[in-house]
Amino acid sequence: MTTKAHTHPLEKILGDRIAILDGAMGTTIRAYGMKEADMRGQRFKDAKKDLLNNGDLFTLTQPEMIGDIHRRFLEAGADIIETNTFGATSITQSEFFVDDPREHGGRKDPAFYQTVIDDPFLSGLASEINESSARQCRAWADRVANETGRPRFVAGALGPLTVSLSNSPDADDPGFRVVSFDQVKASYAQQARALMTGGPKIGVDLLLVETIFDSLNAKAALVAIQEVFEEEGTTLPIMISAAVGRGGETMISAQTVEAFWTAVRHVKPFSVGLNCSLGPDLMYPFLAELAEKADVPISCYPNAGLPNPLAETGFDLGPQDMARFQSEFARAGLINIAGGCCGNTPEHIAAIAKALEGLPPRKWRAAASCVQADETFAAEGGGRA
Repeated sequence: MTTKAHTHPLEKILGDRIAILDGAMGTTIRAYGMKEADMRGQRFKDAKKDLLNNGDLFTLTQPEMIGDIHRRFLEAGADIIETNTFGATSITQSEFFVDDPREHGGRKDPAFYQTVIDDPFLSGLASEINESSARQCRAWADRVANETGRPRFVAGALGPLTVSLSNSPDADDPGFRVVSFDQVKASYAQQARALMTGGPKIGVDLLLVETIFDSLNAKAALVAIQEVFEEEGTTLPIMISAAVGRGGETMISAQTVEAFWTAVRHVKPFSVGLNCSLGPDLMYPFLAELAEKADVPISCYPNAGLPNPLAETGFDLGPQDMARFQSEFARAGLINIAGGCCGNTPEHIAAIAKALEGLPPRKWRAAASCVQADETFAAEGGGRA
């Protein structure tokens, strides 16, 4: 597929200033004190498993609360808000609605996940969550944009899944995988298609493949997105963001930052970055390496430090701490998009936005030449690493 070059409105903003991304949906939801009954509502009152940790489902059962969270992040200064769809795939939703075969002496394997992919309830639920969240975000982004005269953007969030294509869960069978590449791809394709429903006037402006623990899962997501683009005859900018461990490696597939960038650059992402993972202090050297290697805008939205169950948000760093670290990144010329992951509330995002006012964005060099995405995917056997 050959895509005509054009300048996205957000790219122009990034040439002038650092754009602000929103914070942690899950952390902010907890502040509302929701209980299991609030999650279930009438629609899911008979569900056999606990649903409270299925935060994406709140899009359907508590849309007013989710809308209020989007509003708060926008009013805190976010230029980009993410859909509440981190786990809105049939594969991840199966964790909450399908009996675990391991509890009955079986195991999760590709045959099990094929039933998940083929399940009309799970497919319908995943599509509904994504479509509903995209519309909710679009409505709030447009409303606040009209009120403030400042454009706001919606990023459709595609999370990392609850399965891995890179590693075997069976120490005695290292070649075993619980799920196939095509199954992961199919699940992501359904999500991307639903997020794009209606185009940017109704759906999302960008797609964000985020919190990448497993690079092969991410490759499946990127192949899926490209195939949906082909089917729909349209494209959207793609943001890509990885989670890294203390050595700077993706946590399951163990790719270095440079190797990760090399593995994804052929899709010509709108931006690449790091999120979740470590606190901002421990993330610094890996962010600096990525900023040196990549020729696209850099995003950074770390956790508010390392987890701490005794802290108010579950993480140690407060709004001013995050603002200080993000301003250090900005002064070092490392970032174009800044926000927060786990532990970051609207108050954190407001502090980050204020701290970055007037600080220049990182300058990135445009790639001199890149292989077209379809040619690269074909050369790599459909994108498989």
